[in-house]
This record gives sequence, structure tokens and C-alpha cells, in this order.
Amino acid sequence: MNTLPVVAYLAIFGAAFLLALLLTPLAGRLGERWGLVDRPGGRRAHRGAIPRTGGIALFGAFALTLLTAFLLFHRWLPPSTDPNERTRLAGLLLGSTLAFAFGLLDDKRELSWRGQFAVQLLCAAVAIASLIFIERVNNPFTNTQVVFPDLVVWTLTTFWFLGAMNTLNWLDGLDGLAAGVTAILAAVLVGHMLWRADPPQLSVAILPLALLGATLGFLPWNFNPARIFMGSSGSYFLGFAVAALGIIGGARMATVLMVLGLPIVDVAWLIWRRKRRGLSPGAGGRDHLHFRLLDLGLGQRQIVLGYYAFCAAFGLLALSIGPRIFKLLALLGLSVAVLIVLWWAERREERVGGGR
Repeated sequence: MNTLPVVAYLAIFGAAFLLALLLTPLAGRLGERWGLVDRPGGRRAHRGAIPRTGGIALFGAFALTLLTAFLLFHRWLPPSTDPNERTRLAGLLLGSTLAFAFGLLDDKRELSWRGQFAVQLLCAAVAIASLIFIERVNNPFTNTQVVFPDLVVWTLTTFWFLGAMNTLNWLDGLDGLAAGVTAILAAVLVGHMLWRADPPQLSVAILPLALLGATLGFLPWNFNPARIFMGSSGSYFLGFAVAALGIIGGARMATVLMVLGLPIVDVAWLIWRRKRRGLSPGAGGRDHLHFRLLDLGLGQRQIVLGYYAFCAAFGLLALSIGPRIFKLLALLGLSVAVLIVLWWAERREERVGGGR
């Protein structure tokens, strides 16, 4: 890699990091002025009123960095070999804007599950219209590509975006959890694009690098004890961004699934568990794994750092595994490991509750 891309990468990362670091306290003041604050009680166990407008800083740092880079400094960026790259960039920014804006509306108005579902469908439609869709996958057993018909492409892509947006939204329950896990995923995607892709995706790597800078710049304010929460505006934006980057990066869905495997399996378990009990899957509650671990006596930092370690370990595994069949086996092993943890947490919770 020559010197010019390295300088561009450092500038992109540094700009997103500094913007998030500087914008986050300003976003907090806006949250206090608008009355968008979380008070202790329910799922939150913090002290005092904390603004939930951190999504403004996350989205602002990401979008401003990319817009400035591509509009004003495009000559210094690595050249693109894909004629559709600008279309996908526009779709990434437009879809992120919609996810952020409607998330902010949800923070203010508390949209119903139907409203949230409609917003997520709209974001997925924007992605598909911008050529961000899952058109083909690699068969791990034959090493051949399977090309889907249009209806399957639209359905699979929509499900992918809905899954990512809800997973990140539900993951945002403990200080620094969603932002830190997203940062790990962004770092793994950068590594894949620069060192594992053949040829290296020099121009596309800028996108997860900007997301990495934005999340790391936000974390000092959001890590326990948090001085600001990201709110739905932040979690919806992050969910859309990681879903889109997993496709834009050359269909890195397996990588995304490995890094987010723990929260994804937790969401699937939670939906099944709630349906079995006759509850709405979208209802709020403390039955997410991170809340249950908290109720069992673990500290917030312990749980969050444990999530970081788990996601980072499987991210490194995704970077080191070559054959696709081994990635499939790793995904199956990850799912089994998470299910065992969920089963243990539920049994432990029942014993603790029975002993009271």
C-alpha cells in the first residue's frame, strides 16, 4: 500500500473521531434543551437525567466526514474501479439519514412497533434502489456462487436490514455496548477490505473507517458511567450502516454475522421466548442477555467488556479463516456457544428467583 491511501485513511479516521468527540457534548446539550432525556427507572439504572441524543454526534461525524472527503478531497482518495460505487455511497448516506431522522422522531414521539417497522422497510427500500442488495452468495460446500431471482433478492435484503437495525437497537441497553460492538465490527470490515480482499478494496475501506472513527470518538462519553445515550437515532443509524457496509464491502455477511453473532442469537432467542409466553416480540423488558447478566450481579463494565472480547475474538476468527466451509462451521459453533450461555443465564435466573 503506497503512502497516499495511508494518509487518506488516517485523515478519514481522525476527522470522524474528532468530530464525534466534539459533537457529542453539543448533542447532549441539545437533548437537555429539547427534553430528550432518560431518567432512572425501568430498564435504565443510571443516576440523574441523561440525554439520549448521542445519535446526532454519531451520524453527524460519519456523514460530515464522508461528504467532505468525497466532495472536497476526492482527488486524494484511492480511485474506485466500480462504476456503481457513487450510487451505493449515495444510498448509504440517504438511508443513514432516514434511519437517523426517524430514530430521532422515535426518541421524541415513541413510535409504535408498526411505525418502526414502516421506517425500517423504507430504509431497506432505499438501500435496494441504490444497488445495495444481496444478489448472490457463495455456496460453502461447492465454492460456487448462487444467484437469486429478484423477489428473493428484495426479500432477503429487507430481512437483512430489519435484522441489523433491530439487533443494534435492542443491543443498546448498557453503557457503551452498542457503540463498542459496532466499532469492533467496523475495524474487522476495514481489515477484510484492506488485507483479505483480492484485490484490496482501497476505496470502499474508507466507509467502515469513518464509522470506526465516529464510534470510538463517541465512546468516551458513552462508556460507563455514560454521560449521554445514543437513543434510537443512534441505534437505527448504526444498524442501517452496518447492514449496508456488510453488502457494499463485497457481501461480507458472514463476517458481520460472526462479529454480531452473540446479540443476533440473543435477539432470536428472545423473540422465540416471548412468543412462547404469548408476549409481543417488540415489547420492552429486561429479558435481553445483558440485562439478565446485570440482574445476576455482574457489573456493567464486566458485561460490556465481555461482549467486546467475544465479538472481537470471532471477528479475528473471521479474518483468519480462509475456506468458506470453516466459516460456516464457526458460525454454527458460535450459535451453539451463545445458546448455551443463554440457557445457563435462564436457569441461573430461575434458581436465584426461586431462592428469594
